[in-house]
Amino acid sequence: MPTLRRYSYATFAVACTHLVFGAIVRISGSGMGCGDNWPRCYGSFFPPLSRPDLIIEVTHRYLASILLLSLIGLAIAAYRRRAEAGVGGRGGVLRSASLAVALGFSAALLGAMTVKLGNAPFATLAHWTVAMSLVAAVVATVIRAGGLGGAAVRLHQVSRATRSATAAGAGLALVAVVMGGLTAKYPGASVACQAFPLCGPNPDVQRAAVHVQLTHRIIAVLLVLHLFGVVMAQRKRRESAVILRTAKISFSLGILQLLVAGAMIGMHLPPVLRSLHEATGVSIWIATFALAYLARRAGEGDGVPALVDEPAPMQPSSAAAFAGAASVRPPVTFPALRAAGSDDATPSPEPTTPEQQARKKADLAVLEEALAALIVDDDVAAALAEANADLTTPSDLATVEQAIAELGLPPDVATPSPDPDRLARSRSSSTMSHSVAVIVARGADC
Repeated sequence: MPTLRRYSYATFAVACTHLVFGAIVRISGSGMGCGDNWPRCYGSFFPPLSRPDLIIEVTHRYLASILLLSLIGLAIAAYRRRAEAGVGGRGGVLRSASLAVALGFSAALLGAMTVKLGNAPFATLAHWTVAMSLVAAVVATVIRAGGLGGAAVRLHQVSRATRSATAAGAGLALVAVVMGGLTAKYPGASVACQAFPLCGPNPDVQRAAVHVQLTHRIIAVLLVLHLFGVVMAQRKRRESAVILRTAKISFSLGILQLLVAGAMIGMHLPPVLRSLHEATGVSIWIATFALAYLARRAGEGDGVPALVDEPAPMQPSSAAAFAGAASVRPPVTFPALRAAGSDDATPSPEPTTPEQQARKKADLAVLEEALAALIVDDDVAAALAEANADLTTPSDLATVEQAIAELGLPPDVATPSPDPDRLARSRSSSTMSHSVAVIVARGADC
């Protein structure tokens, strides 16, 4: 999975560069820099770089070729690792990488159609929309590979209201970006309003162009207000630090976009600010889509709610009280922790169908990542030694032993010796490490 994560990050960087450069092509009017020739430029793949519009257009095509090769390479790498947990099957890296390849070829064909139709507005808008979908598929691939907070968010749960609000934000962002593309291509729409934040209609353009500009502005303002509401709601619900951080980034980009838009109108649309406006709009779409997808992944996970603000370090005397409070949290539902709710609990049956087996592998992979990230080497034994002090039944200890055994760790980790030095180090460790150890140990309370 780390290898796929690096591949997906590299592909994501190429996709962002290509997308921003495509906006530069549109702003500079270089879409017909190679005439109606495609895929060659005036009969050659490497034409003489004699004009600025030709240089911009042919560079955009080179970047598109590099992006397609990157997408294909990522899909092949995922296919070769399809047997690994989180790669093949539903919700795996392979499916989103394959979707990105399909969208990449679709964007290339629409680019060819745009050139053949003389850079017609509707063809350019369709090309731009598919490009937005392509970068979203790449973002989903990165998150599925564990990047952009994808690994951490699987350990948390978010409310249904958060998932709905983030999905609505992503929808608003997509509409705003598409309307931005339409504003840039519709005749007179980019100069239809001469003031900000009010319109100040330009009498020299058609009324339809003014409506396009105003619609784009209204949707952008609604998006920023919506993102502000998402941030405030997340601070109140205290569900996941990953979700809150992504929401803050999205909202900050929205504020920056409003400032850039005001400066762009006030300075009469200089190309530099127009390019920055386009790049910021793309960044907002990426951030809001990542926010919505992270919330969806957290909703599908088997983790526990997370506090945004970490509590103060816990004293040894409060360990028992914390262990009792942990039992009221939503249960950890990994297969190893379902087996022993009490002494007379019935163990979970072994998975028989491919779907159940894949689910078990995914659960174990998430549990392994949690323990590996928070407790390593000697701290494993130390934290579990402290957690075992709160166990009340033999079945609880058996549950911990079974979970450790399924992870392939040494047997002595599950039943550590009560070394005073180790216990002292454990009590001085971070609250999060202790919390995870206790929650894992008491997961059988479900």
